Amino acid sequence: MEVSIRFVPLEMDQDDPGEAMAELQDRQLGGLGILQVAAGTSLLAYAVWAGLLMPGFRKVPLRLQVPYVPASRQQVENVMRLLRGRSGKMVDLGSGDGRIVLAAYRQGFCPVVGYELNPWLLQLSRFHAWRAGCAQKVSYQKKDLWKVNLADCKNITVFLAPSVLHLLENKLLEELPNETRVISGRFPLPNWEPTATVGEGLDKVWAYDIGDIRQNMETRTTAFLQGTPV
Repeated sequence: MEVSIRFVPLEMDQDDPGEAMAELQDRQLGGLGILQVAAGTSLLAYAVWAGLLMPGFRKVPLRLQVPYVPASRQQVENVMRLLRGRSGKMVDLGSGDGRIVLAAYRQGFCPVVGYELNPWLLQLSRFHAWRAGCAQKVSYQKKDLWKVNLADCKNITVFLAPSVLHLLENKLLEELPNETRVISGRFPLPNWEPTATVGEGLDKVWAYDIGDIRQNMETRTTAFLQGTPV
């Protein structure tokens, strides 16, 4: 049996699970197609339960849990602006429904990885990637962002709650090379000076270059030990 599938651009701001599934009903799918669509069949359950789920609920201490709030189209565009002209491995920590990972792949990043513990969001991410024709080009992994090693990452994006950002700073400084750029959306990293910013209000995003952060910290430490005002 032949498989006839037409891939369409992914308009994620206007997309919802019910519409996504309805869109697929008119397509002729063979055995492979049916298996692929099966990955998205939990979308309806996701629509009902996503508001009640926390990423990795029982596996992560309460103080490290972060609620899922999808990035807006403008937030994604602002993130991509601050990553323009860069290359190398790109990782989204707490990748949610996967939209930033897809945008990064379309901007030329390779490899692109999203780490997410919430199983419903992983299903949704993989469905979106399949529907966009990118299922084999991006990776969504069920891993705790606090436990993955980021030493080989050149680009990091985060949309996390303010309560965990100071802890994230420590992890990033311990693991990332100097050439890495970190992009934080909605909330700035509390103790770092940004290299650049884009947007206003909830759409604002901050860029931090790890080499600059380390240099600034060394300067402050030296000035403190010498009793010189910074």
